[in-house]
Parts: sequence; structure tokens; C-alpha cells
Amino acid sequence: MTESSGAHPRVLRKPVGERLPDFPWDSLADATALAKAHPEGMVDLSVGTPIDPVAPHIQLALAESAAVPGYPQTKGTVRLREAIVGAMHRRYGVRGLSAESGVLPVVGTKEAIAWLPTLLGVGEGHTVVIPELAYPTYEVSARLAGAEVLRSDSLLKLGPEKVSLIYLNSPANPHGQVLGVDHLRKFVEYARRTGTVIISDECYLGLGFEGEQPVSILDSRVCDGDYRNLIAVHSLSKTSNMASYRAGWLAGDEQLIQELLEIRRHAGLMNPGPIQAAMVAALEEDGHETLQHELYRHRREILKKALLAAGFTIEHSDAGLYLWATEGRDGRETVARLAKLGILVAPGDFYGPRGQQFVRVGLTATDERIAVAAERLSNGLPE
Repeated sequence: MTESSGAHPRVLRKPVGERLPDFPWDSLADATALAKAHPEGMVDLSVGTPIDPVAPHIQLALAESAAVPGYPQTKGTVRLREAIVGAMHRRYGVRGLSAESGVLPVVGTKEAIAWLPTLLGVGEGHTVVIPELAYPTYEVSARLAGAEVLRSDSLLKLGPEKVSLIYLNSPANPHGQVLGVDHLRKFVEYARRTGTVIISDECYLGLGFEGEQPVSILDSRVCDGDYRNLIAVHSLSKTSNMASYRAGWLAGDEQLIQELLEIRRHAGLMNPGPIQAAMVAALEEDGHETLQHELYRHRREILKKALLAAGFTIEHSDAGLYLWATEGRDGRETVARLAKLGILVAPGDFYGPRGQQFVRVGLTATDERIAVAAERLSNGLPE
């Protein structure tokens, strides 16, 4: 082997650039710098990162468990699993989940989604279907596994192709669309007929604001109480402001959940014990989630009114933490125009080709900063 100028030889593996797309937010560097240069500071509406504090009772549960020295269980404590089942029932009407074998805590749902195809044995020669406008990690998960990616919102577009896994997202990131019972039932029937696994990302399920109330794929109206081939993905990041805790869970098909448990045990993928205790506190009490929902409703009303008055059109956006807005021009142009006002948003093309003329505007800023953004929008956008 000859020495090169510091370069590592690539013999047995592909470099990351050949396996994964560019990290989307890296392309916002110029817009971020422009927005930060605003004399009154930047209003960052580009990401879904919570900014309100974690409820005190959750912080207390975390602190009270901090002295426990032993390894936590990958499957989670009995109390945590029972709390997950109870919350799914109270908050979303999901009945019949098994606390013993039907739920599994995960180290944040982004991690779970990124590795689900790989852990489920999906790989080269398999096809993973993602929404036409989709959270970028769905595509990343398929590419990490070596599978093909197909963007489609309709079963009619799948044709004869053998599909191993389908991602659904309702309420959806980025555009807040809610999939109704009838729509979800069609995907469940497809899964029954073909053996395809359905991964339903429901991290925004508790954030419905307008129109049809969001429902879980595990709702009996959708699946008739039969969870075969169905996994729902849930998180405490959005409704309990616990993004820094990396606290989520999977629920549904007991056979698939137990398969994932075995693999995650081998890989050492486990929620830290204090995090599990904090999750219990968050799941056993609903008042803090209700309060957070109303905070987002208030911010949403202010920002939506300001965007409409500034000439934007808003599509879908019935639920979730974002407004899906367009000026009828390229979304990157809109990002730059808003950055001149000191407002940073995400371009729609982050989420797929269909988003090219849109921007995603987050609700995740304080009341004060949302009011500042609305005031700046009232003065019109610069060219």
C-alpha cells in the first residue's frame, strides 16, 4: 500500500457522501448569517426545537432518580411501560396495547426511525416508501439500510413493486396535514394483504388545531384492534418539551416489538434510568401537555394571521408545530427575503421536490419573539 497525502484508503466501504444526502440545515448558513445580522436580532422559526421549560414535576422525577447506579433495562421499567399504555389510552383512545410486549421505549424517535429498516431486516433489494413531502430521516433510514426509496402518498402509485416498509406521518412534518380514518384504513388493508410493515410517525398527534382530529394508526376505527404489521412512533419532545431528554417509544405489533427489543438489547440501545423515571412523570399527568397545546395555539394564531396579511398562502397546517406557507415563488427566495427581516425559516425543498415553492415556519419561539416576527411581517417583505 502506498502512502497518500493524509487520505484514508477506501477499500471495503463507501464514504458517507455516497450513502447519505447532504445534511439539509448546512445549506442555511448564508440565510442564518443574514438573519443574525438584523439589528434587533434573529427570530429563529426554522426548527421544531421546544423553547418552553420542562414541567417541574418531570425535572423532579429526573433528579430523584439520578443516584441509581445500575444499568437500565432496554425494555423499560414495568411502570414506564404501563404509563405508556395508559397515556396512549387516555390521550389517543388506543385500547388493547400490551404493557408486557406491545411497547418499547427508544432513545429519541429520530434514532429509532433512522435504524428501523435496518433493525427490521430491510436492506438491499427492498423498497421503502416515504411521503412525497417527508421528514428527511425517513430517506436516511432507507439509505442507511441499503434499500431503495420511493416517494408516494398514494397506494395507486406503488404498482407491482415489492414494498417492504411504508412510512406514514400524521399530523405531518412539514405541512401539518392530517390523514383521516378512511385514508389510514387503506394502508392498513394494504399491509394485511402484502405483509408490508407500516411505520406511523405520530409525534405530533397531540397537536391538532383545526379540521379533523388526528387519530393513531392503532385506533380501533383504523385497524379494528389488530396491530399486525403496524408500529406507531411516539415522542415526548414536542408536547412535553423533552427534546433534550431523548424520550420516545414504539407501540403496536407485539411480534415486531419483541424482535426490535432483542436486537436493541444486543446493541445496548437503552434509555437511561433517570430518563425513564422522567418519562413516567410526563406520561402519568396530562395537564402540562394541555397547557403546552394552548401555548402553541396562541402562537399559531398570531403567526398565521401575520403571514396571511403579508400575502402568503398557507396550505394544510391543521396540526403540528409548523405553518406551510408560500408566496408562489421559489422557497429559497422566500427564505432570503425573510432573512432580511431577521426571520429564519426552513425551505420546503428540505422535505422533497414538491416543497420547492414553500417554506416551513415553526411555532417554536417564545411569545415575545413570535410577536416580533409578526410585527416585522406587517411592514412587508423586502425584494
